[in-house]
Amino acid sequence: QVQLVESGGGLVQAGGSLRLSCAASGRTFSGYSMAWFRQAPGQEREFVAGITWVGARTYYADSVKGRFTISRDNAKNTVYLQMNSLKPEDTAVYYCAADSRPAGWGMRTAETIDYWGQGTQVTVSS
Repeated sequence: QVQLVESGGGLVQAGGSLRLSCAASGRTFSGYSMAWFRQAPGQEREFVAGITWVGARTYYADSVKGRFTISRDNAKNTVYLQMNSLKPEDTAVYYCAADSRPAGWGMRTAETIDYWGQGTQVTVSS
């Protein structure tokens, strides 16, 4: 079992920045690919960004490319999402997710995620 705890959400004006953190505990962080998803009211949960265990390859949704950066610190069992140039349409609950496949084959779809955090609210005002 892996427990994921997100932090860093909040209210920010359009054009601002936030950094989300996700701390993992329980079973070893080693071998897990990690991702961030988000869910706005009335919408499905969508993939935002992911980083593999093997090679630390990163992947992004088109809507956040060039603005968001995902990274991981394996020594601290933590994954980060740096969000810059935020837009009102980025408003959502952001979830940290763990995929047990080191190459990240399952990290881009909600149905194949193994563990979820409880979510943190990000609100971007116009």
